[in-house]
Amino acid sequence: MNKDFWNGKQVFITGHTGFKGAWLSFVLNYFGAKVTGYSLKPPTTPSLFSLINLEKNIHSVIGDIRDFEKLKKVFDECQPEVVFHLAAQPIVLEGYKNPAETYETNVMGTVNILECVRKNSCVKSFLNVTTDKVYHNNEWAWGYRENDKLDGVDPYSNSKSCSELVTQTYRRSFFQNEQIAISTARAGNVIGGGDFADFRIIPDCIRAALENKIIEVRNPNSIRPYQHVLEPLIAYMIIAEKQYSDKKFADCYNVGPNENDCITTGELVKIFCDSWGENLKWESKLKNLPHEANFLKLDCSKIKAVFNWSPRWNIKMAIEKTIEWAKIYRQKGNISECMEKQIKTFLEE
Repeated sequence: MNKDFWNGKQVFITGHTGFKGAWLSFVLNYFGAKVTGYSLKPPTTPSLFSLINLEKNIHSVIGDIRDFEKLKKVFDECQPEVVFHLAAQPIVLEGYKNPAETYETNVMGTVNILECVRKNSCVKSFLNVTTDKVYHNNEWAWGYRENDKLDGVDPYSNSKSCSELVTQTYRRSFFQNEQIAISTARAGNVIGGGDFADFRIIPDCIRAALENKIIEVRNPNSIRPYQHVLEPLIAYMIIAEKQYSDKKFADCYNVGPNENDCITTGELVKIFCDSWGENLKWESKLKNLPHEANFLKLDCSKIKAVFNWSPRWNIKMAIEKTIEWAKIYRQKGNISECMEKQIKTFLEE
């Protein structure tokens, strides 16, 4: 990645108040980009967005991705060169509770941001961030490739499959002969400091650790491609940068860890407990919950071959960095300084 590329670039991010969006905004600001964020208020209390005072360092606009008129007004004023679309309802179980809102946000939200791009000639690079759950899950032992069938089963996963199809349709229908590159990135499960969401295993682990409680794991045998949040974020920036200069790089890409870091939730929690120390323990609490994929891996051969990209931190290191952040948070230390240090370490390695 060319860090100088981002210095002074006008960048628009949807979903900047969420966990990944706040991290991405922080990284881009660290490299000197002029960031405009558009999102709902932070989805959790506390939130990473608030803890690092992000609104003081970027142009932050609180708005609903479903509100096209407001979104377009902010977009027109910003005149971005690069757009990252992260705004979404990101939780599987929440999709079961509120399916209509999930589809409205994840599908029509994508339509709305692409309409803004279509009606502005300033944009040169657009990346829609989706999920590994866009694929029709056959529960097979090998990783899904970018040309496998898109057909998420639950409302959340299916809405992100639809978001992928919307992006592909806009690319073919409106941007085929334009000087703008349109891509999607399908990432695995991310972990890292600052995630306070419900129904996610690492935030559950941290909450239990901070309260000196036993960690309850609802599905210890499910296999997921876990990675530190900096892994996909840097990959997104590489895709956006490269396709900005050469449209031939516009495509869809899986972004995940190496195969040996696709582990069960039980293994993940055991590593967490060992790394945290303080005699932290966990137990299985199988619950009768709506369907979630049990076995899910990504084949990341394509992004490795095209961009010479590869993961830098294995799962043990990813957990250690997450715990480092969490313990500084517990001590009321300097979180921004911790994040800058982790970014620098990540890039140097």
